[in-house]
Amino acid sequence: MKKSCNKYLEKNFGVVPLRLLFFCLAGLMVLPLTACLSREKPGKNLLTTETEEVRIVNLFGPMEKTRPGGENAARNAFDKTIFMAEEKLGVRVDYITYTAEDYQDKTYDEVALDRARNDMDDIYLLNPDVIRKLASEGKLADLSELDGVENLREVVKTANVVDGKLVGIPQEVVVYGLFINEDIFKECGLKMPETPEEFLECCRVLKEKGYETPVGANRWWLETFVFAQAYADLYNGGNTEAEIAALNSGEKKYSDYMRSGFEFLQELIDKGYIDAEKAYKSEAIDGEGPDFLDQKTPIVMAYWSAANADTAYGKPDFNMTVIGFPSSRGQMPVVSMTGLCVGINAEHKEDALDTLNVVLSDEAFQVYAEVNRVISPSKSVETDCIPALKPLNDRIEEGVYVLGTNAGMDLEQWGNVCLVVRELLGGATVDACMAELDRLQEEALGK
Repeated sequence: MKKSCNKYLEKNFGVVPLRLLFFCLAGLMVLPLTACLSREKPGKNLLTTETEEVRIVNLFGPMEKTRPGGENAARNAFDKTIFMAEEKLGVRVDYITYTAEDYQDKTYDEVALDRARNDMDDIYLLNPDVIRKLASEGKLADLSELDGVENLREVVKTANVVDGKLVGIPQEVVVYGLFINEDIFKECGLKMPETPEEFLECCRVLKEKGYETPVGANRWWLETFVFAQAYADLYNGGNTEAEIAALNSGEKKYSDYMRSGFEFLQELIDKGYIDAEKAYKSEAIDGEGPDFLDQKTPIVMAYWSAANADTAYGKPDFNMTVIGFPSSRGQMPVVSMTGLCVGINAEHKEDALDTLNVVLSDEAFQVYAEVNRVISPSKSVETDCIPALKPLNDRIEEGVYVLGTNAGMDLEQWGNVCLVVRELLGGATVDACMAELDRLQEEALGK
């Protein structure tokens, strides 16, 4: 199958360079880009490299849409760690990448699921909901024996241990926050909001000052508002394990935690602070990014690395600050993470595991963190963040955050809540969304 794919691609695209524009959103979440693709007939956006008589490791991941001349720090950081593995092991890592046309086509997650279920690659960069799904199907190898595992932060294990197996490890701890045009806020006499009420007041003032849509949104990340409000107490109130146990037993409902967050989003929509119709169709950053950079939209939500990447918000023409989402406990970062995984039936499984042993070592984590200026999964690696990220980083250092992904919860969080939020964007009522969450919980509990 892989050889036929290569012939197809060479015929239609010519020889593709090995180092494609690979955007490792190791934490940032993998951009859920879309396009049509099937195993029998590769889509026009699936790219790979031609094979040679060497030890090959095939890696499937996303590819970012980039601006001409823009430098993708995340890609460069990832490439450096791959080079380390290639040099040390004598292997060659081939990137198989997937990008998108628009919101109507297949998502990256759908393509990744199909490829992993059919054992088409060796290493995958996956979103947490896909990791959980594939792990429950027995499709991912246990990575707990890799050398650097003992130094991983507990939050990494919490997010990626399924049925006692560590099935995914990221290259960064992804932290989501609100990216705010600080200049506009100062001009409007606004302070950084702490609570949902303060955030709504900021939006009211901004709209009065002529900013038609104060909050730029896309179809993927509005759930961050919900998580911040739903789980502020659960993760920071000292009773986390007991509350999660009650959710897993069905004693408590996820809808009871999340209703206030959905009502908050509905108010943002009703008052015109978010354009629901545009958000429903917009891809992450591509949709809201241009207006934010042109200073038409004062607020967007994004992941930590977007503040460093020139292809995202790394070089705005204004002062920018990144804060946590509004909650009852103040500004609340939302933590999630992708993971590098190995297929349980990978054709080159041992070479793939050896490759990750290098890529996910403290030495490689240090390289990645220094280039990309991110929070490392390893407790042994520290780097400085840019000034814009300091408010977000301060909260993380204080141990104040909520998880958007938690393998200990029987109901997968990130993907499911995202889809229910999309129903809200499409016109569903808050009550209907809560009913869907209840249905999903019952399904997850086997009721």
